Amino acid sequence: MPNLNKVMLMGNLTRDPEIKYTPKGTAIAAFGLAVNRSYTLENGEKREEVTFVDCEAYARLAEIIGEYCKKGRPLFVEGRLKLDSWDDKATGQKRSKMKVVVETMQLLGSRDGGGGGGHDSTVEYADSQAAPSAPSAPAQRRAPAQAPRPPVDPDLDAAPDDIPF
Repeated sequence: MPNLNKVMLMGNLTRDPEIKYTPKGTAIAAFGLAVNRSYTLENGEKREEVTFVDCEAYARLAEIIGEYCKKGRPLFVEGRLKLDSWDDKATGQKRSKMKVVVETMQLLGSRDGGGGGGHDSTVEYADSQAAPSAPSAPAQRRAPAQAPRPPVDPDLDAAPDDIPF
C-alpha cells in the first residue's frame, strides 16, 4: 500500500530560528510558522484564524534558515510530518508533539525581510536528505525555472559587429 507524508506551508516566522548543533556538528534549526486563513461566514461576517506550526530543519538548510530568516519574515516550506514522543519527567505522563521536518524552503518577500515581494524576490533552497538520520547531505540552491530559448538561427542572430551597415 502506498504512503505519502508531504506538507506545504506558507506563513510568517513567529520567532527567530533557534540553531543548535549535534555532537557531530550537524546544525538543527527550530522555528515556528504562523499560517493565516481568512473566510466569510454565511451571514457575511469575515473571520480569520491562525494556525501555529512548529518546524525543524537540518544540516546546511538549517544554517541558511538561521542566517536569512528572522521573526515576521514570510517563508514557504515543504517537508513531512514527524511525531516526537517522550515521557514527562515532572508528571510521568506520555507526551507527544507533531512537527514539520523541512526538506525545501523558499524565502519570500524582499531581501530586507519585509513582505510584499517584487521580482526576483524568491530564493529556493532544498535539503537533499531523506531523513534526519542522514543530516550531512548539503543543501542545494535551485535556480528559478526559465522559459526555454528558441533555436538559434545563425543568419538572424548575428552579433552587432557582424552586421555590415
